[in-house]
Amino acid sequence: MKALIVGLGGIGQRHTRNLRALIGDRVEIIAHRVRGLTHVVTPTLGVDRDRNVEEEYGIRTFSDLAEALAQKPDFALICNPSSLHLPAALACVEAQCDIFVEKPLSDSMHDLDALLRLAKERKAIAMVGYQLRFHPCLEALSRTVKSGILGSLLAIRATVGEYLPNWHAYEDYRQMYASRADLGGGVVLSQIHEFDYLYSLFGIPTRVFALGGHWSDLEVDVEDTASTLMECSFAGRSLPVQLHQDYLQSPPSRQCEVIGDRGRVLMDLLNLTVTVFKRGSPSPDVQAFPDFERNRLFLDELAHFLDCVKSRRKPIVDLHDGMQSLRMALAVKESIRVRHPVELAAI
Repeated sequence: MKALIVGLGGIGQRHTRNLRALIGDRVEIIAHRVRGLTHVVTPTLGVDRDRNVEEEYGIRTFSDLAEALAQKPDFALICNPSSLHLPAALACVEAQCDIFVEKPLSDSMHDLDALLRLAKERKAIAMVGYQLRFHPCLEALSRTVKSGILGSLLAIRATVGEYLPNWHAYEDYRQMYASRADLGGGVVLSQIHEFDYLYSLFGIPTRVFALGGHWSDLEVDVEDTASTLMECSFAGRSLPVQLHQDYLQSPPSRQCEVIGDRGRVLMDLLNLTVTVFKRGSPSPDVQAFPDFERNRLFLDELAHFLDCVKSRRKPIVDLHDGMQSLRMALAVKESIRVRHPVELAAI
């Protein structure tokens, strides 16, 4: 088996480590990279400049994507900046290569229909990297919502916030893709995982209204704060879903609260707990996952993708799903720009 890694930054190196962990020497790894930095990004997001990433993981590298694809890889992991995902994905599928595309699928809808058509024509396996779908807390939250014990749902409140300069110790935050408009950055797209899991639970909203922008002293040219109200449909009526995102909270926060008329549930992704409060119950039910290691998410999603490549079955998050969360995020950015609600048609 031959794998192509497009981009060897932090997430590209994580996937490379995990490929070696899952398949070992049974996979040949090649990479397309532009910057050609040699350091190793460690599992704790540090940087080891005494180690060479290509030597560490036995990678052959190519500065030209066409030359890399001429090596006939079986699948590609697309880990370059968001604004560059679509051209790489199209080239890979055109070369008869299955693809795993890191989130978000792109930073615009341009050429997205072309990718979906081409992937269908070529019968390519195509997955989008939303690893939270494999998180035990989200799985517990989903089970609770679907069980009906909360009664009629009244509202959803989600939040995600973390101080951007603390994200990657190995690089200047001002140069990160998340900080730069030209690379598809901004808090809305960079923290798009929340849109995906809310979509997985409550479907695509019919309209969104958002306020936000560059409201801090961070040296970025993108929005660092966004607060969004989405109108979803659940059990035949409107359901308000609120989401707050920022690049500023320290310590970080990442929660989702689902409120019903008979109870509520609070998922805390940082404390690794899901707490269910039921009307009439003297104490909440708490599910805790204290021993859960974050890299398990990436191992599980990669193992799932590899199984889909082998079995030719549909991934848990395919291109259509990746497009839906992108549509939600782009509608939020548009609402911030025009300062009024933006409609979203079902597709």
